[in-house]
Amino acid sequence: MYRLNDDTALIVTVDFFPPITDDPYEFGAIAAANSLSDVYAMGGKPLIALNVVGFPASLDKEILGKTLQGGYAKAAEAECLIVGGHTVDDPEPKYGLSVIGVVEPGKQVSNANAQSGDVLVLSKPIGTGIITTAGKQGVVDADVLAGAVDNMAALNRPASQAMQRVGVNAATDITGFGLLGHLKSMVKGSGVSAEVNLSAVPVLPGTRDLLERGVAPGGTHRNVGSVNDVVNWHADLTDNDRMLLCDAQTSGGLLMSVPSSKADDLIAALREEGAPCAAVVGRVTAGVAGTIIANP
Repeated sequence: MYRLNDDTALIVTVDFFPPITDDPYEFGAIAAANSLSDVYAMGGKPLIALNVVGFPASLDKEILGKTLQGGYAKAAEAECLIVGGHTVDDPEPKYGLSVIGVVEPGKQVSNANAQSGDVLVLSKPIGTGIITTAGKQGVVDADVLAGAVDNMAALNRPASQAMQRVGVNAATDITGFGLLGHLKSMVKGSGVSAEVNLSAVPVLPGTRDLLERGVAPGGTHRNVGSVNDVVNWHADLTDNDRMLLCDAQTSGGLLMSVPSSKADDLIAALREEGAPCAAVVGRVTAGVAGTIIANP
């Protein structure tokens, strides 16, 4: 974030990744939604963006065109203007955006200000990493994959607007490090601890069945290892439960730490704004700073 004056600060971010669906238009829309999320997580409004593209020169340029169309349409939905970009010849296609947004100084939302006693609220279900991996392996039902695509392509604007209306202490978007990985960063930066209840976490349809069949991306396996040093796993949680809580998300929802006195207002605002879900998944505590308790 770069402060211009007393009224305006810039938020500058970039994100891009390889295709996660076979449909280039869907891929473009998902990548754009994901790139815009960092601005929304800080309570900002995206203004302009630049395309960031890696694309094999040997591939049909129509694929690239459809990818850019998907990104443009999603940016337009966010009222964010794509003003250019840059492409390079790359053996593996990649796409995303560098986004510039604005926020009023003092009204930005940090991921390092959660307070003991806060309630943790999530605005999208999890499971996209597992489902898209199943899609790459050709072992997922079409309706399950379609649900994940819709979830990933949904903007986090409704959740951002809701948290700005109500006022939260901290927020982060849930992406590649999974729910517990991003919560780990939040509690560490805030000097607090947290508890998460798996039974309260919304999960995309079909996710658990795929886990039972052994489907999970490599990033999800790595995420479990990266949080083991700070997570106290309840004895009743299975290995699959751990994987689910650490599933590497693409364009996941916002995880918000809100004072308990405002929790009901935030849930109501999320529903009014049209967020995919509004779920209380845990709470912030005054335990050992930087640690998490994972409950069934």
